[in-house]
Amino acid sequence: MTSGALPANPFVAAGMIEDPRLFVGRKDELHAIASRMQGVQPTSINIVGNKRIGKSSLLHYFFLTWEQRVQNPNCYVVIYLSLQNVHCQQEVNFYLAVADELLSFRRVATNPALSDPLRVRPLDRAAFSDAMKEWKRQGILPVLCLDDFKTLFDNKSEFNNDFYNNLRSLMNNNTLMLIIASQRKLDFYSKKHQLTSSFFNLGQVIELVEFKEDEVKDLVRLPASTINGAAPALSMDEQRLSQQLGGSHPFLLQIAGGLVCEARQQGHDENWVKTRFASESRRLPKSRIGSRGWWQWVRWLLWNLPVRLGRIAKFIGGAVDDVSNWIIGMVILLLLVLVLVGVLHWNEVWDFVRDKLGIK
Repeated sequence: MTSGALPANPFVAAGMIEDPRLFVGRKDELHAIASRMQGVQPTSINIVGNKRIGKSSLLHYFFLTWEQRVQNPNCYVVIYLSLQNVHCQQEVNFYLAVADELLSFRRVATNPALSDPLRVRPLDRAAFSDAMKEWKRQGILPVLCLDDFKTLFDNKSEFNNDFYNNLRSLMNNNTLMLIIASQRKLDFYSKKHQLTSSFFNLGQVIELVEFKEDEVKDLVRLPASTINGAAPALSMDEQRLSQQLGGSHPFLLQIAGGLVCEARQQGHDENWVKTRFASESRRLPKSRIGSRGWWQWVRWLLWNLPVRLGRIAKFIGGAVDDVSNWIIGMVILLLLVLVLVGVLHWNEVWDFVRDKLGIK
């Protein structure tokens, strides 16, 4: 839905945001994409982020609004393609899906120089490459917003190094630009699936993280934050409750805002909202977000902190590696714990450190 009346509940927690009037935030990321697109040498981009962080919504919103973001829209054609929704078991199907989306633009379909090369059959790798080269001769850059890119890795026999090398060649020659959304960086998938193509060393990575404070406020103020003259769907107290529940995560904020809005419409109280939120928020996968943060904390506590403490030796000219630093750091940590529990005194710890490090 991109036109007509706005819904009474403007919060979307059921998938990709398709109505541009309901999309908020990511201004820096949108500017970065448009900037890479208009560079002397367009730079392909890998948009990376955890599930439910908004990668698909960002890609689709850019696809809907790119003409407002570039100086000369006639030099580009931008498409959005979810590889999860198309049958890409074969390489040729990928090219056909791209061609169909490009041909959906009237200025492409009515221009034989652009459309005829895309209608060649079979539209195999060579034919697709020839079509893209003809587009370059016509001064048009195709920009492909590819969602759910990891779908291609399920069929390595079709989408092999040669396939990716060809895409890389088109990108290097400024014939094609890709904006790829994936949960992990592309080089992670190349190692996982034993692919060696230089395609996976994509030039620019944009990591999506949780919302900034102003983006949080814009989301809970929908639709007033995106439409001039519109009133917020939530009162100030309801906005505060939504922020309290959702924090700064866009998906959790959408859930919270939607439930608060629904509660008012149906006469439910705050306890109903909190109970429903506790249930609905489980839809946010915690496997990577929670475990990743926990692992980084453990690694910092058990390795980084001791190593940094151990590097005290360098201040007196000692040349030691990180393993030695770690050992020294762990000893220092243990001594600090003994001081805190009252077994040792600070003076005893300092005497030990001076003795072992040779400080006089």
